Amino acid sequence: MNRDRQWAEALIRSGDEHAFRELYRRHTPRLHQFVLRMLGGAETEAEDVVQETWVRAVSQLRSFRWQSAFATWLTGIGLNLCRENLRRRGRWQDGEGGAAAEMAAPAVPTGLRIDLEKAISLLPAGYRTVLLMHDVEGWNHREIACELGISAGTSKSQLAAARRRVRALLARETSHEGDSP
Repeated sequence: MNRDRQWAEALIRSGDEHAFRELYRRHTPRLHQFVLRMLGGAETEAEDVVQETWVRAVSQLRSFRWQSAFATWLTGIGLNLCRENLRRRGRWQDGEGGAAAEMAAPAVPTGLRIDLEKAISLLPAGYRTVLLMHDVEGWNHREIACELGISAGTSKSQLAAARRRVRALLARETSHEGDSP
């Protein structure tokens, strides 16, 4: 039995605070980074979402069937909370993609230094989600499709569009680096 499962069972069985702290210590840094990227760098909102992710995870722990890794399950909860947050802010639409999503991406001010994190944060939410889930978290298109309620083909096309957009943003920045202030 893996350590996550041992700690989770101890938490379920007796509310073991040490077990919770171990799970939290082990998974929060990666969860926080994922949530922060999903929310486009909004630190305060990311902290709130991470806290709510843990509240929901602990309350739903008895129903977790261990058919996936604990980290994957936890990330899924965080992802759903990010989507709720972005919907409330009017920055997420189900089935997001295509030309409309490309046009909805925020414009990059000329001369602004763009790094990879910033380029990712400027992606439309649907593109950013698929890019982070696939390229950062290692989910496959079938898993992404299932989690987001889209087809695997949509996941693939959103990933390709996200990568194109990031390359364009980074290329745009590179072309401006030689310009005088």
